[in-house]
Amino acid sequence: MFSKESPIGVFDSGIGGLSVLKQFIRFLPSESYIYLGDTARVPYGNKSSRIVEQYTAESIEFLLSKGVKIIITACNTVSAVALETARKYAGNIDVIGMIEAAAGAALRASRNNKIGIIGTRATISSNAYENRIRDISSQSQIDVFSKACPMFVPIVEEGMLRHPASKLIAEEYLLPLKENNIDTIVLGCTHYPLLSHLISEIIPEAALIDSGEHAAVFALRMLAEKGLLIDPSDEFIQKPDIQFFVTDLPANFYEQARNFLGFEINEPNIIHLGKEHS
Repeated sequence: MFSKESPIGVFDSGIGGLSVLKQFIRFLPSESYIYLGDTARVPYGNKSSRIVEQYTAESIEFLLSKGVKIIITACNTVSAVALETARKYAGNIDVIGMIEAAAGAALRASRNNKIGIIGTRATISSNAYENRIRDISSQSQIDVFSKACPMFVPIVEEGMLRHPASKLIAEEYLLPLKENNIDTIVLGCTHYPLLSHLISEIIPEAALIDSGEHAAVFALRMLAEKGLLIDPSDEFIQKPDIQFFVTDLPANFYEQARNFLGFEINEPNIIHLGKEHS
């Protein structure tokens, strides 16, 4: 059974969801967190819907065993193709994905109703962002341009954020959006906020929508409405209360975690998901 003091559960296919966790720490600094990264089976973006749903169910089961009060699917692929699966297994625990809040933010930010979506192949092919934007838009004329950017994740994970080759790749991906005069871009992958500087260099006129930021604000409001929000402390919190769990420990895990969060993290617990987890 969960209570106000129960932790917030955040899970991702790997460590990209740490960019989402960073936004939650920013907006909900007094909360405690359980972060689960399925690093042994990353990426999810090139896997079938059936496998993504299976992995999602296993992650939800693990987080529920930790007594979380709300679950954040800090993975755009899961949010796009397996959010209903997550909610089914979570039962009475609310599950927040990356798409709902970001779609609304994109509509509010756009001045010319031309919105770009960039993400993994799985997220883009699902049309989840585009469909949600059209569902909630009050405008009869809304143009949405979607572009898969599969090389962006390895660029981030290899630490090539300011490498000249990265800019050439980004220009190749983003040129169609620029040519279509888009003025708002949804960063539809948790790795992409680390490339914000690069994207803004290529399309400086575009507002960038960070899915994690808007999911955090959405969660804050939901917890407050349900009386589950821990009151912000007046004391300065030197280091957030986070327990890290991963299914494998990549060689550059600590370096990447520092890049995403901006601080050194404690040693993560290595676990097995599915029937083997305890």
